Formats: sequence, structure tokens, C-alpha cells
Amino acid sequence: MPNHHRWAALAVLLVAEAMNLLDATIVQVAAPAIHAELGGPATTISWYSAAYTLPFALLLVTGGRLGDIAGRRRVFRIGVAVFTLAPAACALVPSPVLLLVFRAIQGAAAALVIPQTIGLIRAMFDAPDRAKVLGAIGPVMGLAAVCGPVLGGVLTQAWSWRAVFLVTVPLGLAVFFAAGLLLEDRASARPRLDLVGTALVAVGAGLVVYPLVAGWHVGIFAGGLVLLVVFGFHQRWRRDRSPLIEAGLFRDAGFSAALLTSVPFFAVMNGLMQVVVLHLQVPEHAGARRAGLTLLPWSAGLAVSSWVAGTYLVPRFGGRLLFAGLALLAAGVTGLAAAFAAGRSPLVPLAVGGLGIGLFTVPFFTVALHRVRPEETGSAAGLLNAVQQLGATLGVASLGSVFFAEGAPTACWVAVALLAAAAVTGFGMAHDQVSASGNVRRTAAS
Repeated sequence: MPNHHRWAALAVLLVAEAMNLLDATIVQVAAPAIHAELGGPATTISWYSAAYTLPFALLLVTGGRLGDIAGRRRVFRIGVAVFTLAPAACALVPSPVLLLVFRAIQGAAAALVIPQTIGLIRAMFDAPDRAKVLGAIGPVMGLAAVCGPVLGGVLTQAWSWRAVFLVTVPLGLAVFFAAGLLLEDRASARPRLDLVGTALVAVGAGLVVYPLVAGWHVGIFAGGLVLLVVFGFHQRWRRDRSPLIEAGLFRDAGFSAALLTSVPFFAVMNGLMQVVVLHLQVPEHAGARRAGLTLLPWSAGLAVSSWVAGTYLVPRFGGRLLFAGLALLAAGVTGLAAAFAAGRSPLVPLAVGGLGIGLFTVPFFTVALHRVRPEETGSAAGLLNAVQQLGATLGVASLGSVFFAEGAPTACWVAVALLAAAAVTGFGMAHDQVSASGNVRRTAAS
């Protein structure tokens, strides 16, 4: 594949990544306005985000496996097509129920798209270039995070919340037609799809998350945990017959540590954005445009620190950079709690928190995926993204619930506790030192 074609193909993949994050963040700002027009209970506000992120999280592993089986480019294009049509339907809905249905369809389509990006990057770029490419994902995430809240606020204020769903439609059309630049890639030993495992993990995880969004139900939550345990035994039983999750991924403790660390971190990253938006629009009665602009320092800090981390810091400090990011984010969230309690501006704490997110995300993905074998790519990409999105859904649900029950300062302190948990599990990743060439060598955790 010619070098200039590879970089053009990378642009297609990065735009697809940006569409996913853009669509998630843009709706968070518009959610209160959607609720005001369509009605329903206050908890519906959380569902406008969770209806997207939950099916996205539950189907990511299956989406990655389908790329192994049918070809990553083919599955990518199918997912992009549905992802582009679903928000157009969201813009036309007359009721909250239909909006939640189409949001769920879009989330399921995103689960076909996102796992293929990492697999295609691994297929198109060798190790030295691959580290740089994975580092480029962070700034793209930052740019999308900058644009999402601002566009959501401006479009909702100037026209209607319905306009926010149309932003990704032209991007989706462009990605669909440019997908021909991508290299087709699939697993050399074609696996079979584990339908029983897919059903067990989807229903089990759904039952675990549902009580956090809709109200606590011990029986439903316990039933979900039981199904997830059954799923674990099922995967062990199928370990020689194309399991949904490759057992080889857990030969190194670093990947398991990455999964554990991603849950609390991405819960804070996504849940806290909703808390800020709700605090500004519910008790302070600010407009959607002000809410979006208030999040600008958060997103801008993420964009800047992601670029700096990918270009300069990860090659030098490797996994140890994770702790600098977590510490900076915790400092920002602590300042945010104090600002909310005292009625002060949250702009500076949001900027500090955004810088911390960027310092964390680039080494996180680089270290988590460096030992994945080619035949494990689909399973690894799907599982890592699934746990990340499950954490995001849990964050939106749990921090949103704490906000409505106790207020924004308490939600921030819960977020600080989650970051402390991420620091503990992060020690399992910190021993991996990323070299400038894109290789990873062992160092003592410090």
C-alpha cells in the first residue's frame, strides 16, 4: 500500500473516531432542551446518552469479532452507513421513546465501526509508525471533544436541539465513500461468531447497568452479575472453539489492568461532563450555549495535552505518565467541587482536568495494546472499547444519579474516589515503558 494512501486511509479512520465522540458529547449539552420539549421523567436526560453508549458498549466485542470474520473494511462500511442514517431519524422523532430507539440503533452501528479502526491501523502501519498513529488518536479525540459541547450549545440555542443530530450526517457520508481507501483485513484463521457468548455478555452487562440509570433494583443487578459469571465459564469452555474473547489476551497482567483501569477513568471523563451541563442548566438556569462554552477549557486542555503526550512525553516516560494524568485530573475535579460549592467559575478547574485526561489517554491506549497478536486484534479492540464505553455509561448513570440526589459537589467527590481506584489498578500498567521506536520495555512501576 503506497505511503500516501496509508495516511489518507488513516484520516478516514480518525474522522470515524471523531464522529463517535462528537455525537456523544454534542447530545449531552442538548439533553435538557430535548427533555423540555419531548417531556418524560427527569431520569430520561441520562438515557439520551446511555441509550447510545450502552448498546455501543455491549456490542463492541461482537463488532470486533465480525471484523475478524467478514473483513474489517466491509464491516466498517456497513456500520458507517447505519451510523449516518440513524441521527437523521433522531432529528425527526416526535417522542422520547422513538429518540431512545434510534439512539440505540446508532450506538449499535458505532459498535461495528470503532473496533475496526484499531485493527486496520495495525494492518496498515508497522511498529515505529503505529506508535505515532495511536498517539494521533488523542488529539482527534480532543478536537471532537472541543467541537461537541460548543456545537451542541450553539445549535440548540440558535435553532433547535434537532439540529445537533444532523452534524455527523455529512461526515458519515464522506467517510462511507472514502472507505475504499482502506485496506481489507481479516483474521488469517477465520473464527466463528459465538452467538451464545454474545447474548450472555450483552444481557448480563445490560442488567448490571440498567438499575443505575432507571433506579436501583437489587434483583436485576444480581441477575446481571450471575449472567456475566456464566459468560466467563462459557468462554473458558469454548477456549479452543473461537470464543468471543481470546484467552491469550490475559497472558499478560497489563491488559487485564488496562480493562480494570478504564472503567473508573472513563466513568469520570464522561459522567463529569454531564454533571457540569446539568449544574449549569438546572439550578443555574444557564442556556445550552453557555453550557457548551463552559466545557471549552476541558476539551481544549484534552486536545493540547494529548498532542504533547503523543509527540514528546510517552516515548520518554511510557506508562508512568498515566499517574501524572490521573493526579492532574483529580486536582481539577477537586477544584471543580470547591467551585460548585462556593458558586465560583469552574473554568480553571475544567482546564486542569482536561490536561489530565490528555496525559492519561495516550499512554493508556499505547501501553494496553502493544502486546496484542494479530489474530487477537478484533477481540482486543472490541473488549477494550467495550469496557471503556461500559465505564462511560456507568459514569453518566451513577454521577447523574448522585447529582440529582446530592448535588454537583458530591458528584465531584465521588469522581475523585473513582480516580483513586483507577490509580490503584493503573499500577499493573505502569511497568511498561514505551520507547521512541514504538516498542515497549519493562521497567519498575514508579
